[in-house]
Formats: sequence, structure tokens, C-alpha cells
Amino acid sequence: MSDVDDSPARPRGVYWLPNLLTTGAIFAGFYAIVAAIDLRFEYAGIAVFVAMIFDGLDGRVARWTQTASAFGKEYDSLSDMVSFGVAPAIVTYQWGVARIAEYGPLWRRIGWLVCFFYAAAAALRLARFNSRSATQDKHYFEGLPSPSAAAIVAALVWLASDQTHIGLPGLILAFCVTAIAGALMISRFAFNSFKYVNAGAKVRFTYIVLVPLAFIFIFLHLPTSLLVIFGLYALSAPTVWVYRKLRRRNRSVTPTHE
Repeated sequence: MSDVDDSPARPRGVYWLPNLLTTGAIFAGFYAIVAAIDLRFEYAGIAVFVAMIFDGLDGRVARWTQTASAFGKEYDSLSDMVSFGVAPAIVTYQWGVARIAEYGPLWRRIGWLVCFFYAAAAALRLARFNSRSATQDKHYFEGLPSPSAAAIVAALVWLASDQTHIGLPGLILAFCVTAIAGALMISRFAFNSFKYVNAGAKVRFTYIVLVPLAFIFIFLHLPTSLLVIFGLYALSAPTVWVYRKLRRRNRSVTPTHE
């Protein structure tokens, strides 16, 4: 009996592909930081979304090619911290802190702290995900995923990148959105992961008609559409939580008739 394995060897290049995609996500996050330093905020916002595309591909490619590994998992987590933790925080800092500082040193400190809070929240979110990924329900995420939080911040900066006089109320709103995105990352709200959506399920005809209209709106108003989409996703879990709380309270106070 021969000891030689006659099974076809997997090309070594396949093992590199998921990690190359992860490297692409890091590059996009790094470019977002550089673009923000150069005051090119539109490109900085776009780069964060490019990082999201690479981040969405690397895991899927690893599963399709059966090349998932512990190294790839750790590398992906570090990539997420750069692209969806540090990069959005620095982009927001470069875009907003210098502007809000014109209204006084207190506002500058608040803006600085908000940016740091976002970065720290992203690190905590990723650490919690890594430590609980083996036992967590795959249908839901505990806390807002860091790519979704980064998308909100990046879309907001992208949308306001051509606004030269946004004013103090607009800057306060932007920093509030950034702080809320950070808080939702470390919250315990359950966000739908959409990992088990049945692509072959039947849908109503009206939904099919609305899809092309949605794509037209997205391409006509891309940053606005992205902000709305990810903003609604961020609000979905808190809304469901409040609805369930109110429903339970109404049931508890409703008198029963014998």
C-alpha cells in the first residue's frame, strides 16, 4: 500500500487570496486616513466603503476556497480595527475638530473625546466579538457591527465634504451621530446578521418593482442613500427593543376578564 497522497494538491496561491483581500481592506483604511490628512474628505469617505467591500469578500472567499484559518481570523480583526475603528475616528477628527474648535476650546475637547470614544468603542466591540464568536447566535450581532458604524460616520463626512460653512449645529449633530454609533457598537442590542437570508424565497411583486427604483435613488444620491440605509440598520435594534418593552408593559397592565 502506497503512503503517497494521490489527492490533487490545492494551489498555494489560493491560501493567499483571502489574506490579500484583507490587506486590501487595510490599504483602503490607511488611504482614508491619508486622504483625511490631505483634507480630501470625499475620497476618505469612499475609501471606508471600499474597505467594507474587501472586508465582506475575504471571509466569503476563505469559505468558498476552504482556506479559513486562525491566522486569517486574527488578521481580519486587526484589519477591522484599522479600517472601521481608527480610520473613521481620524477622518472625523480631521473633518470636524478643526471646524468646531473655532467656537471655543471646550468644543474642541468635546470633539477630540468623541473621536477617541468611537475608536475605543470599535476596539471593545471587536474584542467582545472575538471572545464570544464561538458561542454567539449567528443570526444576530451583539452590538452594532463596526463596519456598519464606520459606514454611518464615513457617509456623513462624505455627504458634508463639500459644505464649507456647516455651522455649530451641524457639527454638533455630526459628533452626536459619531458618539451614538460608538455607543451602539458596545451596546447589547441584537442586530440582525442577515447571514441566513433565503435568497430563493418568494417575495411580493411590489418588492420587485421597488428594487430598481431603490438602485436608481442610490446611484443618484449615493452618500445620502448609504447614510439612510446604515442609519436605519443602526436604529433597527433599539427600535425593536423599545417596541417589545412597550408591548410587554401593555400586556402587564391590561386587565384580564374571567
